Amino acid sequence: MHIEELSLIAVAALVVVVAVSLLAGRIGIASPLILVVLGIGIGYLPGIPLVRVDPEIILVAVLPPLLYSAAVNVPVLDLRRNLGPIAGLSVVLVIVSAVVIGFILHWLVPALPLAAAIALGAVVSPTDAVAATSIGKRLGLPPRLVTILEGESLVNDATSLVLLRTALAAIAGSFVFWEAVGTFAFAVLVAVLVGLLAGIVTVWVRSKLTNPVYDTVISFAVPFIAFVPTEYLGASGVLAVVVTGLYSGHHAARKFSATARVNERLNWRTAQFVLENGVFLMMGLELHALVEDVGRSDLSLVRTAVAALIVVAILILLRMGFMVPMIWSLRRSLPRHEARAAGMQRLAERVDAIPESELPEAGSRSWLRLRRVRRLADRSAADLQHAKAQGLDRRGGLILGWSGMRGVVTLAAAQSIPITVTYRSQLVVIAFLVAVITLLLHGLTLPPLIRRLRPAGPSQDDRKQELVALYQDLVDEGNAALDGALQREHERAEQDPAHREPPETVVHRVRSSVRNSLTPLAFSMPPSTKAGGSRTGDEAMIYLQLARAVLDAQRAALLEARAIGQYSSQSLRLAEEALDAYELRLTPPQKH
Repeated sequence: MHIEELSLIAVAALVVVVAVSLLAGRIGIASPLILVVLGIGIGYLPGIPLVRVDPEIILVAVLPPLLYSAAVNVPVLDLRRNLGPIAGLSVVLVIVSAVVIGFILHWLVPALPLAAAIALGAVVSPTDAVAATSIGKRLGLPPRLVTILEGESLVNDATSLVLLRTALAAIAGSFVFWEAVGTFAFAVLVAVLVGLLAGIVTVWVRSKLTNPVYDTVISFAVPFIAFVPTEYLGASGVLAVVVTGLYSGHHAARKFSATARVNERLNWRTAQFVLENGVFLMMGLELHALVEDVGRSDLSLVRTAVAALIVVAILILLRMGFMVPMIWSLRRSLPRHEARAAGMQRLAERVDAIPESELPEAGSRSWLRLRRVRRLADRSAADLQHAKAQGLDRRGGLILGWSGMRGVVTLAAAQSIPITVTYRSQLVVIAFLVAVITLLLHGLTLPPLIRRLRPAGPSQDDRKQELVALYQDLVDEGNAALDGALQREHERAEQDPAHREPPETVVHRVRSSVRNSLTPLAFSMPPSTKAGGSRTGDEAMIYLQLARAVLDAQRAALLEARAIGQYSSQSLRLAEEALDAYELRLTPPQKH
């Protein structure tokens, strides 16, 4: 195929993806579902050649940026609060599912080696949260359920691929149980270390860049900087990418400029949109070629389809069954949250009782330790409030259990199975059918299930009130910072007669900007007051200095609120975007 034809196909695919996404938003069906069905239909049109995509393209070129784009936007606060259920679903359930499916398939088809059957189990075990979260967010699914789905889909890919590598080694006849356990542990440990190192280095480098073009180039290289060396060391490259993405996203608020953060959001949202939807379209296009391969084998397509249905049933039963002990353990953990919060509160009260004359000097190590105690007490109280307000009940567990869709990783991993494996084509088709069936089955039935169950979570009024509280906290912090800056200016004027105090008009403008900086936040909450003003020359410089002091104080307060976990990540992100937008207005244009 000539480069002109490939270019034409690529452009047509982009147009189709955008058109389907627009259509999906109007008819209320997740775009991945439409793209899969559309791809299947196009693949069977007369004159359309069989589509075969090298799995290495998916595993090396698509998966790293796709996982990074998801990880960089997942709040670490939410992952910390939901670490238990995420670890259970992404590690324990994946391993159990792979082993159970492997033994059942080997029992049904004795000619299929047990290791190959477990390899297929590893392939179909990881979920893809793209369709589920897009449906859930549109229908108002509680943020905690969305976070668990996103966190699970990030980590379970690494578990699946490491398990697949172990099973393929067993097929080659080099399997030893304890050696496999050691290999798994090595792959995880090295991936975490390399991912952290890549995150630390790239965040430091990007924090020193002032040119947004250079920063964007480095940003697109980050997932491969984490992936390639990790794979070279024989560890899990996808896990390293996830760790790097989480580190970069968490430290962006402190290390990057507002311009870099705004560019990062837009660039990776675009990349995520194109890659996710493009892969689902490709999944549908590949079905025809896979069916042709199975048609030339002695294990018929009908038997292969029946095996795929059995695998889907097993996956659903295991996932729904896993919800029971998971919800039970979450309920059992509530008293532990209460005890920790109470203990930290008692410790904080002791700190608060220290007389002001005995308090250490501000900024000293002792002062920082006392401040950290207060922060930990506030964080424990916020964690307890979160656990009570967004508890995962039976309704939430049922929705979580019915959100086990499979996607790109399942398809890519299946095609990495060596050609020498017995019934390799059938295994790939089974994996593909499992992905398509779960996408369509869960994707079409999940919306009515969510509407019927209406799982517990914060209401729209609760979120608006939370935004009002966060808005007021940031306004109060900004006003306090301005008062402090004006007091220092007044003291300087008293000491130096040549120093001019800020004119009242400038102070008024900056006072107005305390609220103006958060104006975009007002669109998501009840109406608030707005103000503004203007003048020239030196006053513009004074205005900029005072406005920056206000903005820095508000950002510090926002970071403190995020560290404590007093507000939800959704509210914190809206506030951060509002401050970033205002910072961009205060940043003079740069020459490139």
